[in-house]
Amino acid sequence: MLLVAVPVFLQAPLVRQAPLAAALFTLPLVAAAVLLERHGRGLWQQFGPLLVGFSGSWLAGCLFWGWFREHPLLHLPIEAFALPLALAGLGGRWRLAGAFYLASLLGTAATDTAIALTGLMPLWPQVLSAPLSEAPLLLRQAGETVLEPANIALVTAMAALLIGVCAQLWKQGGPARVSAATLAATLAVDGLFLAAALLAPLSSGLI
Repeated sequence: MLLVAVPVFLQAPLVRQAPLAAALFTLPLVAAAVLLERHGRGLWQQFGPLLVGFSGSWLAGCLFWGWFREHPLLHLPIEAFALPLALAGLGGRWRLAGAFYLASLLGTAATDTAIALTGLMPLWPQVLSAPLSEAPLLLRQAGETVLEPANIALVTAMAALLIGVCAQLWKQGGPARVSAATLAATLAVDGLFLAAALLAPLSSGLI
């Protein structure tokens, strides 16, 4: 849950202040992950590959939120930059990294699809480019749009579908359970983000 929540609520504002430094932070993350995987014991050793997967998501987030954040159509392509590596990792020692990254990417794709289908995509660049005095109102407006009957029905249906995917992945065991937990955490964080947009926009991390 923490590895999913950090990029959503903390990374975006951090990257806006120091995008290059945030991107370079990927290097110590990867170094720590490799050390844990090679020299760790028990759960710490398993955490190494998870941290590698997180590092891929972290770097993608830094690239997008640092330099392309007002271009929502580029969000998913940038987030998917490590897709070939993640797929290749599923067959070897880094399968937990691949499972985490791919589930995070699926969650991102689902979230972006919901944003597009509910008509919120045009509001994305407006919220991010608006003055601080206006941005919270725009973000709250976006949250209220999600609560409209047709949109909340759509979002609920998509969430139910993803929960079904989580259940099937969990039954498979092994790395699939990492994917299930990551995807479920993404759903939970999306719900928290919606609540923040409605009740406390400034705490959402987006503005």
